[in-house]
Amino acid sequence: MKAHISYLIGLVAAVATAMSLAGGKATDVDRTKKPNVLIFLLDDVGFGHLSSFGGPVNTPNIDRVAKMGVRFNNFHTTSLCSPTRAALLTGRNHHSVGTGVITEIATKEPGYTSHIPKNKFPIVEVLRASGYGTAAFGKWHNTPLDQLRGIESKHDQWPTDMGFEHFYGFMAGDVSQWEPTVWDDTNPVNPEVKNPGYHFSVDMADQAIRWLDGQKVAAPEKPFFLYFATGAAHAPHHAPPEYIAKYKTRFDQGWDKVREETLERQKAMGVVPPATRLSDRPDEIPAWDTLSSDEKRLYTRMQGTFAGYLEHADAQFGRVLAEIERNGELDNTIILITSDNGASGEGGLHGSINENLVFNGIPDNLDANLAHIEDIGTKKTYNHYPAGWALAGNTPFRYWKQSSHEGGVHDPMILAWANQVRDPGAVRNQFTHVIDIAPTLLELTGVTMPEKVRGVVQAPMEGVSFVKSINDPRAPTEKKVQYFEMLGNRAIWADGWKASAFHGRMPWDTTTSNPDFDNDKWELFKLDDDFSEVDDLAAKFPDKLEELRSLFESEAQKYNVYPLDDSTSNRIASTYRDIFAGVRQFNYEQGDIQISEAASPPVKNKSHKITAVLQVPEGGADGVLVACGGRYGGYSVFVQNKRIHYVHNFLGEAEYLIVAGEDLPEGPVTVRFEFIKTGENQGKGILFIDGRMVGSGSIARTVPNIFGIAETFDVGEDSGSPVTDAYAAPFTYGGKLKSLQVDLIDD
Repeated sequence: MKAHISYLIGLVAAVATAMSLAGGKATDVDRTKKPNVLIFLLDDVGFGHLSSFGGPVNTPNIDRVAKMGVRFNNFHTTSLCSPTRAALLTGRNHHSVGTGVITEIATKEPGYTSHIPKNKFPIVEVLRASGYGTAAFGKWHNTPLDQLRGIESKHDQWPTDMGFEHFYGFMAGDVSQWEPTVWDDTNPVNPEVKNPGYHFSVDMADQAIRWLDGQKVAAPEKPFFLYFATGAAHAPHHAPPEYIAKYKTRFDQGWDKVREETLERQKAMGVVPPATRLSDRPDEIPAWDTLSSDEKRLYTRMQGTFAGYLEHADAQFGRVLAEIERNGELDNTIILITSDNGASGEGGLHGSINENLVFNGIPDNLDANLAHIEDIGTKKTYNHYPAGWALAGNTPFRYWKQSSHEGGVHDPMILAWANQVRDPGAVRNQFTHVIDIAPTLLELTGVTMPEKVRGVVQAPMEGVSFVKSINDPRAPTEKKVQYFEMLGNRAIWADGWKASAFHGRMPWDTTTSNPDFDNDKWELFKLDDDFSEVDDLAAKFPDKLEELRSLFESEAQKYNVYPLDDSTSNRIASTYRDIFAGVRQFNYEQGDIQISEAASPPVKNKSHKITAVLQVPEGGADGVLVACGGRYGGYSVFVQNKRIHYVHNFLGEAEYLIVAGEDLPEGPVTVRFEFIKTGENQGKGILFIDGRMVGSGSIARTVPNIFGIAETFDVGEDSGSPVTDAYAAPFTYGGKLKSLQVDLIDD
């Protein structure tokens, strides 16, 4: 009875909210159930990318939603993916929920553990408990690395632990769209196998449509909460060739001209104030006219591929939208579209055909990239465009992802609810932040935040609802203050003023670290008059700057921002090392697959041995015994044509192959590979069968830091992309792999 009364109270609240949004008038929309919620979360998409915000990329389905709803032109995020996603789902600041950075560089400091506290639980669970069907599709980058140790590992931070009844997607910052490592709930799957035309964006849309249809049949009375978090347009920029072809000459004019053109469209559309000026191009970014013809040709292809990738993702979102409409649910669905941060400058000054080079501190080579220009966007590259194009994507702002200037934190945002938005197609100017989404959705759906979630008393929401601004352009901004911090870059906004400190490290520099934060230069902007942060008023209003700096200190202390740390590569190495601190032996069984590289034996540049105990069937059996990494870096021990092979893939640039000089015998047999370190990032490999050496070879270059963000450690197969093209993934071992043991040897 109590549950029934609670449902009725929630329903009345939802109807009241709907009538309020509609100006107090009832509509023809069926309000017999609470409104559905669809969140389309883009990745690394800047303020100046989408056509509905004046951008050069054609996104007709997003445009359709923009015409149904309102565009918020003063919406902000945290400047990085995991932190924004945690903030969106919890309604709390990113450090407050332990997600000050991405999971790969988490630390033990309270603001950076990547563990969301139980007293700040995502609102997904609140919606589920209130009768919503809940599902997440696509990117999930909020599970701590130590909980990605395999199918049987203990965890409490997977999507299905956090309120989602179903999850289908990948558990990393990015993934190959052609050869992804994918999870169905908590089960690893290989969806691309035997599907040569596979693309993950299409797959996740297929899965979302299937789930929607299942919900419609099984529980038509239940509203749904659908979190559709595409990998687009984060690197690698992978798109079908027909989408890339659409932009073959679209960007020939270069990034400087594209910035100018985009700003003019933005002004004409009213998504920026008429007096908005284009921020200065940073000194690090060359003028387009100074580039060589080869550079222009390469960079244009890279940007065109990015644009094709984003338009392709829009098309998949359109399919989901069409299915909701076909099911008769579109008019009762709240749709929210945004990105997790500004466009990414992590591709560096020249772009890359393999972003893993950046993570390993190895510069890209222009000639090598040019040699693969026709492969850009295919599975043969893990590509990223140059930072100049990120700057254009963030028009009219300065800088990019990771920065606390507007280029990193100022994103497009659209909210639509058919028949409930009084002025469809309008623009709203109120300052809003990603932590405001959760309380806004709760108010719109009429769901009350309970005192306890799963028995734990909940801390107050830190975001504030912006429901009033949806239909009232004059409604005052509910927020009074909002801090920003990312990898040492800091900012604070209060009542239209913003103070910012850029710490100096560019996003493509993963090796430099500067612990001196006291000498950073702070700038001061009056954003109400200076939308794009052009005029630094620090010298003119020193007292206001000091006031804001003091306010930042107060907010930073309140929300666990300290200690500041701008390092990336060092933290990656530390995170990977700490997961298995002191462990020297690792034991696995056949079928232990899709284990995070960070949670796999730390064998890089360490002497080690891998021992496999096999039962070889009559006639022999081929397949992978163990593999870690993939096409753009990793190692594999595999059997092919009855011979044991070892390969070390140096970041897609070279393969070091060792092959046994004799066949594996049938029956029980023990295979061993030993790596003997002979120098920095180099060594010797030796193969053994039943203790007898059968092959050896030198490995001149070993991967120093990381094989890749998304590729995994697999026993008995090679999930995702193959470490070598000598076989096709997953190349499951056809015999019996009784055990696999990895031992670290003291160097």
